[in-house]
Amino acid sequence: MRNALLVAVLALILCGSDCGEQPKSASGVSKATVKVETGADGFTAEQRNIRDRLVEDNKQGSIKHLYIVSAYSGQVIIYSTVRGKVTSGGKRLTPTSITGSPGGNLPVVTLGNTDYYTNEVLQDDGAYGQSMDYLYWWDTKGVYHQHYVSGGQIVHISSQPLAVKSIIINMEISPKPEEEK
Repeated sequence: MRNALLVAVLALILCGSDCGEQPKSASGVSKATVKVETGADGFTAEQRNIRDRLVEDNKQGSIKHLYIVSAYSGQVIIYSTVRGKVTSGGKRLTPTSITGSPGGNLPVVTLGNTDYYTNEVLQDDGAYGQSMDYLYWWDTKGVYHQHYVSGGQIVHISSQPLAVKSIIINMEISPKPEEEK
């Protein structure tokens, strides 16, 4: 009983009058909260957009259109069709870091015949890793492309072709590799 009373007194001393109150800024503004409505499907607009992007990215046989646009002139520097989707160079089928010993509730990854543990989480697209400084894709002719994104470029990917004034490098006008002589 004496210990319980001591704990209660310490809690009051440490807590002061702020226990259970909303956080406040130095200027006295309280934390704001909002209730977000969901649609009839049970999703918020953000959740629906993420779901629809994953569905769009994984449509079998889909064709996308990739445009690399100069941030300085607005001119399309490169155009290419994309078979399926564009992928970031940092994406992986396995995590980049593993440990041999379990810790907490770490996910298990099997490499060969050995189980390892990782701090990485399998993402919604079924891959590990983050977006990196290059993109890669296959065009509709089956040609592999890899593009390093650097300053002055705007990457645009569309499910429909865009009407653009001109294209400096059009990867679609070269013949299929099988047709070359």
